[in-house]
Formats: sequence, C-alpha cells, structure tokens
Amino acid sequence: MPQIHRMFELVEPIGAITFSEVPNEHFLAVGMRGYWDGYFAGRAAPLGLAPPEVVHAVFYNFADGEVARHIPWVWGKVTPQEAIAIRERGSATALRRAIGELAGSPGLVRAADLATRAAVSAPTVGRPLYAGLRALTVPTEPVARLWHAATLLREHRGDGHNAALVAHGIGGTEAHVLLALAMGMRAEEFGRVHHLPRPRLAAVVDGLRARGLVNEAGGFTESGRETRQRIETLTDELAAPPYEVLTAGELDELITTLEPIAAAVQAADS
Repeated sequence: MPQIHRMFELVEPIGAITFSEVPNEHFLAVGMRGYWDGYFAGRAAPLGLAPPEVVHAVFYNFADGEVARHIPWVWGKVTPQEAIAIRERGSATALRRAIGELAGSPGLVRAADLATRAAVSAPTVGRPLYAGLRALTVPTEPVARLWHAATLLREHRGDGHNAALVAHGIGGTEAHVLLALAMGMRAEEFGRVHHLPRPRLAAVVDGLRARGLVNEAGGFTESGRETRQRIETLTDELAAPPYEVLTAGELDELITTLEPIAAAVQAADS
C-alpha cells in the first residue's frame, strides 16, 4: 500500500510538530515542569481525566511508571480542555513558522480540506485516542485545520500500530528496541529507552533474544527483521480506512499538495 505509507511519511512531520519547541514553551508558560509534562498533558487531554493506567494502555509504548510521573500531576496546572487549546495554539504557531509563505497558499487550504475530510471519516471502534480527537471541534483556520487533520490521521495510525504490536506479542518497550535497531542504533543509544536502568533494558533485549528476534550482538535476526516488516505492513493496512472516502485522484492530489508542506517542516526541523 505505497500511497498509504506515503501519507504516513507526509502526515508525520506535520502532526509531530506538536512535540517541538514552540508548543513546549506554551506548556512551560502555564506551569509544566519540563517537556514531558507538556507532552502528556497535550496528547492525553482528549481522553479527559483518565487515570495513568488508562493513558499508559492507550499510549502503549512507555515503560511502566513513566506516565504516572506526569498524570495526574499536570491536571493540577491545567484542565484537559485548557491543554487541548494550548496544544492547538502552539502547534499551529509552530507549523505556520516552519512553512513560511506556504501558510497562506491555496495548496495548503486544499490540503487541509482533503486531509480533514479523510481524517473525520474513519470508524472509531477500537481506536481510543483517535476517538477522543474526533470528539473535538475541527479548527476553521486552515493551518490549524491541517495540523488537526494530521494529528487525527497520525493517531488513527498509532492506534492501529498498537493493535499490530499486540497481535505480534510485542510490548511497548520492546517496540522501541526494534525501532532503534531498524534505525541502525543499539537500544542503549535510543532516546526513548536509554533512560531505563541498564539491567531493566538488558532484560527487554534478552527477552527479544530468547524469542529469536535479536542476535547475540544486539542486532536484528532475520526473524526479527521479518517480524518488524509484518508489523509495519499490517499498520499500513489498518491505516487505510480514512482515505477510502477520497477518490484515487483526490488522494494523489492530497499527496502532491502535502509534499512541499512536509518538506518545509522537515527542513525547518533540521
């Protein structure tokens, strides 16, 4: 499904601008202690005042105890409704700065319209974070609307990715180890898991090694590489429903209009 995977490549930088410096500054301004407070407040806000156990289950890929460092503490500083507004405002500002003149272009308006139509069309069953986002009001301003659509599509895919990981018996921390290996890094070097105590991370790697997914040198076995590819393929298949509302021509058009926008975001990030 090359078009579906291409949409992932284009949506990811636009949606992930939420986790950049400008939105982080907006959260710090209302009393967050650091980056991860703002991350959890903004991303978990569509779930309401869900306890850390629920947020951990929905986010899936954090080590045990990580969510509880931030949830529910952040709700003593902002409400979920306030966090949603802060996140949208900061993300739209960051996206506008990153893409410059493209922010006012007809192409961006068209991309926002097509992406939004796709983003609000998929079934929500079995997709808790996507469902929470679907309950929010879609912004009217084009840049904010494009960011919101990208976030919906990103989290729809993310919910499906979690399902694919569960189906293959891969836990959240294990998923990060496999991602690190796919990026040509050792698990100890990967930013999302390097903070774990060495014995704890070693136990995760040892578990993957016992399953035949990681070799003695700490890299992929052939089985490990094949397993990760099956997960990615299934994730693409599960990410397809939003795009079924678009014609083949409209999906091609959406890809074409998103390409310069995503490229500008990536250039600004680098």
